[in-house]
Amino acid sequence: MSKKEEFKVFAKNHPELIRSVHEKDATWQELYEIYDIYGEDDRAWNNYFKKANSTSLNNFSDIMKKIDMDSVQKHINTAQKALGLVQELTGKSGNVPTPKGPVNPRPINKFFED
Repeated sequence: MSKKEEFKVFAKNHPELIRSVHEKDATWQELYEIYDIYGEDDRAWNNYFKKANSTSLNNFSDIMKKIDMDSVQKHINTAQKALGLVQELTGKSGNVPTPKGPVNPRPINKFFED
């Protein structure tokens, strides 16, 4: 396998590198040159891997800060009320109803109470 093919496999296994190129922090040429010189040595890639990890953690913490827990609780309560209403309307309260119908099966050759 050529060095170029090895780099492609390496890049596919590390989406942080793809993210760095999309965010214009690096070019594919720069990344390939680093790979050509250092290979897969972690010390050469620490800047890219750490930045990606801290960015994703920062994004996650920002999302969590923006969530209004009171609003979430209101939505949960509304959903519970809606499910309760559906259960009342359908007559299903979680119990399995007993089937209605004849206890003894009707003979095959008997029609309309002959």
